[in-house]
Amino acid sequence: MDIWIDKHPPSLLITKAMINGFNRHYQNIREYGQQAKLLFEAGDWKGVLNAVSERIPSYDNRANETASLIEARYGANSLDDDTWQQVKQNYIGQLINHKQPELAETFFNSVCSKLLHRTYFHNDYIFARPAISTEYILSDPPVYSSYYPQQDGIHQTLKQIITDFDWQRPFEDLDRDIHYVMRTAEKYLGGWPKAEPNVHIQVLHSAFYRNKGAYIFGKAINGHVEIPFAVPVLHTPEGKLVLDTILLDPAQIVLLFSLSRAYFMVDMEVPSGYVQFLLSILPNKPRSEIYTMLGLGKQGKTMFYRDLQEHLRHSRDKFIIAPGVLGMVMLVFTLPSYSYVFKIIRDVFAATKEVDHDTVKAKYMLVKKVDRVGRMADTLDFADVALPKNRFSDELLEALRAHVPSLLEEDGDDLVIKHLYIERRMTPLNIYLDGATPEEIDHAVLEYGNAIRELAKANIFPGDMLWKNFGITRYKRVVFYDYDEIEYMTDCNFRVIPEAPYPEMEMSSEPWYSVGRNDVFPEEFASFLLGSPKVRTAFLKYHRDLLNVKFWKSAQDKIISGHVEDFFPYPEELRFCNAFKEQ
Repeated sequence: MDIWIDKHPPSLLITKAMINGFNRHYQNIREYGQQAKLLFEAGDWKGVLNAVSERIPSYDNRANETASLIEARYGANSLDDDTWQQVKQNYIGQLINHKQPELAETFFNSVCSKLLHRTYFHNDYIFARPAISTEYILSDPPVYSSYYPQQDGIHQTLKQIITDFDWQRPFEDLDRDIHYVMRTAEKYLGGWPKAEPNVHIQVLHSAFYRNKGAYIFGKAINGHVEIPFAVPVLHTPEGKLVLDTILLDPAQIVLLFSLSRAYFMVDMEVPSGYVQFLLSILPNKPRSEIYTMLGLGKQGKTMFYRDLQEHLRHSRDKFIIAPGVLGMVMLVFTLPSYSYVFKIIRDVFAATKEVDHDTVKAKYMLVKKVDRVGRMADTLDFADVALPKNRFSDELLEALRAHVPSLLEEDGDDLVIKHLYIERRMTPLNIYLDGATPEEIDHAVLEYGNAIRELAKANIFPGDMLWKNFGITRYKRVVFYDYDEIEYMTDCNFRVIPEAPYPEMEMSSEPWYSVGRNDVFPEEFASFLLGSPKVRTAFLKYHRDLLNVKFWKSAQDKIISGHVEDFFPYPEELRFCNAFKEQ
């Protein structure tokens, strides 16, 4: 039935268009989660990467479609304020028994942002605050299942947990793997504790799929003690399933949800239930980041923005220019009391940069679509962000007015930034190296080279590999965060510098050989990376081969042949194949 029937008031018809648009969107998201299980069972790793890439724009496509439908029928500017307020009231009624009310509220906001001026972006017209509780929403199937080892024994209970995922591919030796799980858990606990009357194991109903793995998340409860766990399930080279390890340390489990990794694909009827369960095992992880890592990035952005506004209300420090070397493409600022940086594309780039604004935006979108393998920071992309002007330092205000005037609007007490990116704050690697001990330099340089290697194997060439474009996390992991020059490895032409026809030509400031746009000469890396003797020594000890075209061509050839690399978001020594190698 056509929803645009004139006998109904516009507010009701717009509400129906909104909720129908969201329901179609979330059905699509669930289909990706269901497809992920099939792709995992089939070992179709290229299909997994394609599904991740395709899922990214699906939200915006549906929101744009819904906004266009409403605009075509009514015209956003032809409706009065009372109508728009009634639309929101009607929409709340649609969410009373909804399974994803928080996501539906965010979808409503997204559509309204395309139809209304930002002066309407407050709680009278959009969901500046949530209206519907996400507590105790019933799910079918339930969000998690409970298992009771006192009834069937630990080994049989663990085996039942695994088989309940109903993967249509045999295990290599499930009893052996469960034995490894039990031995690892017993060692971690320092022996099996006395079973309390309430002892049981809770396991999230759906597995989480990413890259070449499936992940089982749960927690064991015994008395007042709760022990979280994660079990990665992989394919053997022969195509059978294997439990790769069990992670019991919360510090290891939280790294699975690092924003420097690709998003999971999960089939969830009630996503808030999954988020609440994960918060119970990852209590220090922001709720916004969990939503983002579950592939619900718009909800992550909504919750992040609400958290930011709350932080601004309860703090007094000012935004400042971020420490470090000033970027030639981005102007970067931060709020010292808040662990994020804010990046704005400059109006004019340095003369050495051969990119434009659209190219930079495309590079940042590319990063969301690829496997970040724990080595590229994720970004939140915002438009028309209003921030209190009095929270900006004078130096920063001057820099913004000088370098990004086209993206600024000064509206009374607010500074409106028309487009910016937000990332987790890290210590720039060049700053870290300047103050590091020899041991810290050695580790950081090892990590830096490993980051470049892993990105290359994931089909990403960083482009600008200067130390300042990498950061070091609180876990001492090196992560890349400057994307304006990244390229797919398969688009690069790795070359050896040809011998000069005459010795004098080597002294010339101009190359004696032709250079194409995507030509890369690895032997040149040393001239701009290895100026410091301490850094040079560490780099040559670990990564001399990165200066040779052979490494790059070999990585490129593997990608072209269809090979998808294994990347483990946990230490290799924890894998059962290494921990129990002697057996």
